[in-house]
Amino acid sequence: MRYISMLLLIIAASFTGFAQNKDAIMGTWINSTGEAHVNIFKKGDKYFGKISWLKAPKDEKGNVKTDLKNPDAALRSKPILGMEMLRDFVYDDGKWTDGKIYDPKSGKTYSCNMNIKSNGELNMRGYIGISIIGRSETWKRVK
Repeated sequence: MRYISMLLLIIAASFTGFAQNKDAIMGTWINSTGEAHVNIFKKGDKYFGKISWLKAPKDEKGNVKTDLKNPDAALRSKPILGMEMLRDFVYDDGKWTDGKIYDPKSGKTYSCNMNIKSNGELNMRGYIGISIIGRSETWKRVK
């Protein structure tokens, strides 16, 4: 009986390692090109991300980089640093889904899903319509 109890305890402990903490995504991540850090945070039950650091925060003339490609002309003078580029993600069964990601380089917004891989990296999939038609990117946590 003692052996069975100990075995059940070990099995239960091992399953807790597979469960993804819904707030595990929170923190600062560096994008795949190394050009930006994005701080992911929670508002209510949804997750958002703001650009918190840029490798090159100024353009070649020494001006603060702004959102020049934004389809809304009124937002083109907004600085990229501090911009909310991830929004409205909800946690669902080990994934953060139904969110949007904005690409300041193109001025386009895509649907996006994210999950944390077993090695701790953040896998992102941006897409239009269905996720098969899209692009994946891997971000690493800033230490």
